[in-house]
Amino acid sequence: VAKTLIEPERFIQFRVAWIDDMGVNRLNRGFRVQYSSALGPYAGSLHLGPHVNHGVVHAMAFDNIFTNAVTGFNLGAAVGGSDFNPLDKSEAELQRFCQSYATELAKYIGPDQDIPFSGIGCGKEEIGFIYGQYKRIKPTGNFMENLNMDKAPGYTIVHFTNRMLEDKGDSLQGKRVMIVGAGTRARAVAQKLLDYGAIPITMTDPSGHVYEPDGITESKLATINHIKGERGALLGRYIISSTSAEFNHPENLYDIPCDICIACDGMNDISDAEANALADHGCKMVVEGAQSSVTPSARKILKKRGLMYGPHTMTMTGPAISHALGKDYTDEDLKREAD
Repeated sequence: VAKTLIEPERFIQFRVAWIDDMGVNRLNRGFRVQYSSALGPYAGSLHLGPHVNHGVVHAMAFDNIFTNAVTGFNLGAAVGGSDFNPLDKSEAELQRFCQSYATELAKYIGPDQDIPFSGIGCGKEEIGFIYGQYKRIKPTGNFMENLNMDKAPGYTIVHFTNRMLEDKGDSLQGKRVMIVGAGTRARAVAQKLLDYGAIPITMTDPSGHVYEPDGITESKLATINHIKGERGALLGRYIISSTSAEFNHPENLYDIPCDICIACDGMNDISDAEANALADHGCKMVVEGAQSSVTPSARKILKKRGLMYGPHTMTMTGPAISHALGKDYTDEDLKREAD
């Protein structure tokens, strides 16, 4: 079996040509790795950003084999995306890129062939542009039955975290939780933590980190959602609307005492130094809210220092579960499957 997993069934790389707002022709690389269809049609996320390359999508697609398999649903594994950076582009540029990307991608995807999900840098707006172009090319095709799938990854992460604590005779109630990231998934994590009675205390983005000593409440989360809902907006704006928030203080995010850390930002966010800092300041659990948030060596440190660890293979099952459940699924359905 291991030998058959060394190579993906299909690795698709293509040129994505688009025109920017100045009328200049631009080029990016597009990818879709259809790794395994042993259990069913390919399924997996799309990622946009300068970090996306041949090696990254290959590794993420390999990981996705096991993430989708543990759900128990008949879904294969795939990952795709492009080295296009959506953060510094206008909405019109984003639309033109997504339409060009989808024109080529449409040859390889479909409800019974390959189902793309949202991912890092590819949220509701990007998926909407891609799906719109797909429907123009294939009017009878449909791979987006569930428009609320964007919250499923974050909710599943929290359900799994709570289940880990329940197995130890504990719960999320009253736990102070450090959230790394401020994207759609991280904000969904914060919302579900509040539902469980936990206290999210931080969020981060490229501008730095925001620390709320008394916790991010429903109203404060609504403010963050409003800020981050604007294209290119940075989290630093939040401090204008909060009298209690601290911005980039302390200088090292991981010097903030917490009970749980959920890393929802990018790959390799938590290395050896961060793992030791978390343990030194009383953290009892680290949960991956993105693929490979914790480096292999940092995982060994967490184990050595007695911290609980939630691997992304188990926590990142939300998109596959929500797709398999269909558009009428509830959060209770999601929790039941996550458990």
